[in-house]
Amino acid sequence: MKSARSLLAATALLGALAVSPVFAAAPEPKAVVSTYADIAQAMYEDALTAARNLDKAVDAFLAAPTEANLKKAREAWLAARVPYQQTEGFRFGNALVDEWEGKVNAWPLDEGLIDYVDASSYGETSDENPLYRANVVANKQIRIGRDQVDASKITKELLSETLQEAGGVEANVATGYHAIEFLLWGQDLNGTKAGAGARPATDYSLENCTHGNCERRREYLRVATDLLIDDLSEMVEAWSADGAARKDVTGKSAEEGLSTILTGLGSLSYGELAGERMKLGLILHDPEEEHDCFSDNTHNSHYYDQVGMAAIYNGRYIRTDGSVVEGASLADYAKAKAGGVAGKVDTAMKISTDKLGAIKARADKGVEAYDQMIAEGNAEGNRVVEEGVNALVAQARAIEGLVNELGLKIEIEGSDSLDNPSAVQ
Repeated sequence: MKSARSLLAATALLGALAVSPVFAAAPEPKAVVSTYADIAQAMYEDALTAARNLDKAVDAFLAAPTEANLKKAREAWLAARVPYQQTEGFRFGNALVDEWEGKVNAWPLDEGLIDYVDASSYGETSDENPLYRANVVANKQIRIGRDQVDASKITKELLSETLQEAGGVEANVATGYHAIEFLLWGQDLNGTKAGAGARPATDYSLENCTHGNCERRREYLRVATDLLIDDLSEMVEAWSADGAARKDVTGKSAEEGLSTILTGLGSLSYGELAGERMKLGLILHDPEEEHDCFSDNTHNSHYYDQVGMAAIYNGRYIRTDGSVVEGASLADYAKAKAGGVAGKVDTAMKISTDKLGAIKARADKGVEAYDQMIAEGNAEGNRVVEEGVNALVAQARAIEGLVNELGLKIEIEGSDSLDNPSAVQ
């Protein structure tokens, strides 16, 4: 019998790659943008529902901190990543999303800000970050610059307003999926060998506490999951009928609305996913350069980014409950206005989905995790990841071709990893 996760992956892929109905004439750009906003709302609603399920699993784990309940909380976190990652195609083109995104998915992070770390692998200090080993779980007073901060109570305000990007350092990530991931898994100390983080359930036990400060660690996990729900609720509201994000994009001119969609798809394909999340790790052969580095879930993280981009482009999203949100799409518009170039985008998206699917399959089958694939000397693993990078770059180039054919103008996010690799070596 297939696992629930396998069925979910298959369903999402079929929905994303489904062929859109052929329009006799190009749909109105306003209709395309309306579908885009409807899909945004649905994706964020699914992400919120999954976060609430995670919150319930965390509550159950804290009520009975056993290894079995920790496993369930981890599974709920993995499930929560599936709908959220599909929303990332709404970044870059929508200012409101970009301003908000760091609350929930900021990465990479200096985890020593949050809790205990292994000094031999993590190190004691960082020239860039005075809070590198602040360990809020263990310390009730934190110095941030000249200020002595009272951290005796772990509150939403402490995490989101005081610690998040404290001192102007982006790696000070105190909230969101990756902070929760670290709290559930702990550090992955395996390097490029098999295995993810292995935090013991007793780190949250009041009777058999390991590594000290279990009550504060429990409170941090509880507050962080509550904050995730708050932040996702904010984005669901932003895409609702009277929400600011929907009003912003639907209020744009036809050209601006289509450009918004294409900016998100092009920038996520190129600078963010192909560049910063994949090529950089491949150049450095660094297991720390993987998006979900504590849980070894990066293969899914990358794959569902692509599934989401295909859903946005094709104007068809299959929700977690199996219902479908669909309508006039950018794919429909492109086929009617720029048939030949549109075909190139379709082909590029299919190839990217296949190549990222190959990375996912390699991990799902137990061949090796993503951090092992990018290891130095792993020719086959490097090849599989490089093919994913190349496919995403080609996808971005196809999107640029469509932009030109439609007479639009956009700026695609760049990446030194692709544009100037010598700068990151």
